[in-house]
Amino acid sequence: MKYGESTFDIIYLLFAIITGIVILVKRRNAIENLLGSAAFILGCGDTCHLVPRVLNYFIEADFTAWLGLGKLVTSVTMTVFYLLLFFLHTKLFKWEDEKKKSMQLCLWLLTVCRIFICLLPGNHWFTGEGSVLWGTLRNIPFIAIGLLIVIMFYKSRKENPLFKRMWLYVTLSFLFYIPVAIFAPLLPMLGMLMLPKTVCYMLMLGIFIKASNQL
Repeated sequence: MKYGESTFDIIYLLFAIITGIVILVKRRNAIENLLGSAAFILGCGDTCHLVPRVLNYFIEADFTAWLGLGKLVTSVTMTVFYLLLFFLHTKLFKWEDEKKKSMQLCLWLLTVCRIFICLLPGNHWFTGEGSVLWGTLRNIPFIAIGLLIVIMFYKSRKENPLFKRMWLYVTLSFLFYIPVAIFAPLLPMLGMLMLPKTVCYMLMLGIFIKASNQL
């Protein structure tokens, strides 16, 4: 299992980071800048978590602190990724100024709240002492962010065929992520759900690639 999972993780990281770099290098407008930045941030953030995880399979050492740091970094970069999806939506689709401002304020508040809770010592990132309570607390604002993003892309799914399935991939990624983020301390096997979650991210990146070539 360690070879299969490790290979999959490395392929995903290379795919995400290279996708971000390629889009950013050839960017011609604000939309491509957001697409490339979102992909690159997602890939770099997940690198901090997945690289120690892969190394832990093959090197006899204590990676608890590195894995914890990686989870913390990934928690922040995933949040930024979805915030960038919001700004991407505002560029792709028509927004009323007042509605845009209110939604932007809401998402910024949820983002700051999420990151603040993630930085609190009660998370015990570096000791590996995860808990259902803290997993729930730090993911309440994150789930709210995801729900808003899903609603936005669902409502506009018929306006741009390139992004018609974005709402579905975001929904599935959260459905796979939530059990792991909250209940993994009680049932570590739930961690396997991160694989289909990662597939959802790759499908989103596939949309980014198509969009950068066609917009």
